[in-house]
Amino acid sequence: MRIHPHLFELNLRSFLRGLSDGFTKESIEKIPEDYWLELQVLGINIVWLMGVWRTCPGIVEECCFEEGLIQSYNRALKDWVKEDVAGSPYSICDYEFNAEICNAGELITLRKKLNSLGMKLILDFIPNHFSAGSELIGQHPEFFLEVDEGTYLKDQHTFFKPSFFSDRYFAHGRDPFFPGWTDTIQVNYFNPAARAFMIDRIKGIAQYCDGVRCDMAMLSLNNVFHNTWRGVIDEKLFQKPEKEFWAEAISEVKKDFPAFLFIAESYWDLEWDLQQLGFDYTYDKKLLDRLKDGTPRSIRDHLKADADYQQKSVRFIENHDEERSVISLGREKVLPAALLMSTIPGMKLYFEGQFSGKKTKLPVQLVREPKENVVSFIREGYHKILKIANRQIFHDGVFTVLEALPAWHNNDTYANIIAYQWILDGERAVVCVNYSGSAAQCRLKINVDDCDENIELNDLMNNKLYIRSSEEILRQGLYIELSGYQSHVFLY
Repeated sequence: MRIHPHLFELNLRSFLRGLSDGFTKESIEKIPEDYWLELQVLGINIVWLMGVWRTCPGIVEECCFEEGLIQSYNRALKDWVKEDVAGSPYSICDYEFNAEICNAGELITLRKKLNSLGMKLILDFIPNHFSAGSELIGQHPEFFLEVDEGTYLKDQHTFFKPSFFSDRYFAHGRDPFFPGWTDTIQVNYFNPAARAFMIDRIKGIAQYCDGVRCDMAMLSLNNVFHNTWRGVIDEKLFQKPEKEFWAEAISEVKKDFPAFLFIAESYWDLEWDLQQLGFDYTYDKKLLDRLKDGTPRSIRDHLKADADYQQKSVRFIENHDEERSVISLGREKVLPAALLMSTIPGMKLYFEGQFSGKKTKLPVQLVREPKENVVSFIREGYHKILKIANRQIFHDGVFTVLEALPAWHNNDTYANIIAYQWILDGERAVVCVNYSGSAAQCRLKINVDDCDENIELNDLMNNKLYIRSSEEILRQGLYIELSGYQSHVFLY
């Protein structure tokens, strides 16, 4: 697989509905081969199919029509009906395929097709919880976080009585900063049997794909789990383990599947910790936050992190959890932000609909999305950006952040320009982005070793050729002038 790969997330349930009239259910066999070929041409190396696992229909009526969820459905899909609500793909019964989408044979066939095109297949692993209606609760209650009746009676939002029992109570899965997810049940990560079961489930998944995207991976860390459930978990029965679950799981799985990829959805500055436990890649939410609300300097500083850390970071400006980038960043920022995330080190994550400028953030419980027109300038912009980012230099080269210098005395607009350089053998690429709404100028000290007296700078973003003096660049730096939110990508 390429260094700094490109990952494409496909919300499979809504995408398959969109292949027909929006109401007919379709299987993955209906996805035309041309669709995968187009992704290949765009430089996609990995496809993540979100939503292949079986969910529990009985939980939908009970948990998916709360007032807040209904409001989100109204915002996203004005004409939604009950049949459009299929429950969260992150509240699953077990790691069995959703029969309406695919069976094992169909998925194996698709994986072979993707692999033949040079693309890997990623599926979801949801370590923190299962559906609150999962048959596993009745079969293996010991795998889940059980509480006493008094704890349940004090907080019937966080804790519940599953239908399998008349007198046993369990915790819903949760993020400690938010209320519990009432459609889920929490796995007990202090129980060795539960850990062994979850590792076995990953091994089962590994037979069908090339890696897993691990939902909310940091929730399974010993300290996070302990702090989330302090005072609830019976520490006489279940003590904090010496080893981290992820260190055990990744090591065990990679014994049998050495090339299997582990991608962590991660927050709270725990990305480095997860990388040290064996994760191949971890989410980089901070980059998105800085592209939305930060200064050019904060973005530059972010790109100066340790090279190994950056290479294992997943860069994105949208996914199924985030607002669509056209909305969160705005029409002016969206393409310069896309260029930045696409030409820096690390894995790049793109979401279905991102290349056409979709505006609707679809709640994960919905399986139908509204029809939206393609935004021409965004589609054309992405085709240009992805063509550039697919060049070998942005995958195999050496990356360096460049310091923008004042173009002249008392000109402080240089601070708005983000610039960096890639070098691969005798080829060099320089990316310059004015990440502000006003014109900016700067000088860049770029590498011109072994260059001719006059250098030809081929601007891939603007299809222009510039001739510049090597001597001037050495003495003063390369002069850059860019209008608001405009960019250069020089190849020389």
